[in-house]
Amino acid sequence: MSGKFVVGYDGSEAAQRALEFAIDRAAAQGGSVLIAHVLEWSPYSFLTPNELEERHKRRREELERAETALMAPVVKAASGKGAEIESVIRYGRIAEVLCDIAKENEAGQIFIGRNGHSAWGARVFGSVASALVQTAPVPCTIVP
Repeated sequence: MSGKFVVGYDGSEAAQRALEFAIDRAAAQGGSVLIAHVLEWSPYSFLTPNELEERHKRRREELERAETALMAPVVKAASGKGAEIESVIRYGRIAEVLCDIAKENEAGQIFIGRNGHSAWGARVFGSVASALVQTAPVPCTIVP
């Protein structure tokens, strides 16, 4: 099993707990952590060329904001704790993209934080944790 762990990170307290847990495990094993942030981006059909250009511009701006405001600070804070730290930002459905990232990087495990939504909320809105445990190519750890 690979010593690389993928951590789904959205800036929440739950994601921070998952990151800290993964870093501790990676450091103990001499492994590394790939912090992954997924921006959900729903495709629109029938866009005019001007709308499409504006959409691409907004997407670039959103990627820049995510890198500057979210990922750079967390990578800096996580560095120096005994595990190599990398980061990646992608667009798509969170569970699908985390699975893809794990496969592409030959990760041994995926970690995410549990946000505490009720069972009713998970049924109505879906659950990343639920989707991951059903479809992930590697073991998943859901950190409370």
